[in-house]
Amino acid sequence: MIEHYLREYEVAAADGGATAPGWFRSLQADAIELFRASGFPGPKDEEWRFTPIAPLVRATFRPAGSATPVGLTDLEPFLFGRLDWPRLVLVDGRFSPELSQLPSIAGLAIANLASVVKSGDGDLASDLAEASGRTVTPFASLNAALGMDGTVLRLASDSVMEEPVHLVHVTTPGSDGTVTHPRLLVVIGERARAQVIESYVGLGSEGCYWTNVVCDVRLSRGAWVEHTRIQRESESAYHTGVTEIRQEADSHYRSFSFAIGGAIARHDLRSRLGGSGAEALLYGLYFGRGDQLVDNHTTIFHDQPDCRSWEVYKGILTDRAHGVFNGKIIVQPIAQKTDAKQTNRALLLSDTAKIDTKPQLEIFADDVKCTHGATVGNLDPLARFYLTSRGIPDRVAGELLTYAFAAEVLNEISAEPVRTVLDRLIHGRLASDRLEAHDAR
Repeated sequence: MIEHYLREYEVAAADGGATAPGWFRSLQADAIELFRASGFPGPKDEEWRFTPIAPLVRATFRPAGSATPVGLTDLEPFLFGRLDWPRLVLVDGRFSPELSQLPSIAGLAIANLASVVKSGDGDLASDLAEASGRTVTPFASLNAALGMDGTVLRLASDSVMEEPVHLVHVTTPGSDGTVTHPRLLVVIGERARAQVIESYVGLGSEGCYWTNVVCDVRLSRGAWVEHTRIQRESESAYHTGVTEIRQEADSHYRSFSFAIGGAIARHDLRSRLGGSGAEALLYGLYFGRGDQLVDNHTTIFHDQPDCRSWEVYKGILTDRAHGVFNGKIIVQPIAQKTDAKQTNRALLLSDTAKIDTKPQLEIFADDVKCTHGATVGNLDPLARFYLTSRGIPDRVAGELLTYAFAAEVLNEISAEPVRTVLDRLIHGRLASDRLEAHDAR
């Protein structure tokens, strides 16, 4: 309930108010007032009417305490076989220097948020103040009010990162009933090139906890970023996330969002093309089974002319899983020569799985090329018959066709180690679902 988190803020402010700098306390105070005014969203809120979050709202999660000890061997299954990649690790919401491997790369500055706040970095204060003022959901307001750690990454102009930086958020088995509010700030200088991977993982397979994350990505003129977001929390956990991208002229942002965990998992991704020639490519793949709810809300703001966006999201749902996709493209009057395409496809593998899909175009310019499309259905019976007529068992044929549906999006990941691990994860998920369905019969 809202009162629980208001009291939590008061306790945190009393405990940490003496050590936190004034500008940071001011940001938190403003954010909690926004949350107090809005409360949690309800079914009458248009942006949330397909997303029944009552189980999350009714629960009262406590702040995560001291992290359970975690070793590198516990983390290895989630590192894509690349222990040499630069990484920053948070365990139960707290920075782990022992598990992190902070790089020494020309032009790159990376640190955990709590240490940078403590250092009194003036540039950071300005960046965070601007980002925190754009709390687009009540959950983002709560993050700004209660979040104490996260990641700050800055890449200087004309710098190039040859390898991805991996930001790993780990929740341990002893974290039932807890909540973490990590915040990420990524600032990319002019003509710089970066790859960033976010991972959200649960070491306990059945833990019920809540991860509430906010990520701000800023691309200066001519910058290039590939951003991969992987959510594989416990299927009993809750995950709410907001990603805000702001792009200047001639910048390129490429996103891949993968979601397979969470009892309720909601991700709001908002990309603002704020300079002529900017480009945003958004790809998404999500899975749901049992009673999982997976919700993706995307908004692309075409604020300037001659910008391009391309969006493809696919979902695979079985059992009683519920998917939600709401994709908006907003073209301002000045944004002539806009080229925007949006595609959402959902595969329903059971009679009880469902999806609510709502593509939206709001176009206020006349010289544009904008399209959207949504398809929902089961596997193609003709393709399935073709495979079975050549001796492939029906259940294997279904798995092959489902994998092919997913692979079209998965292949958009340029980092081969990530693509390989997710490919293996998808095969394992499809095989597991097939065996469970066979046992149920």
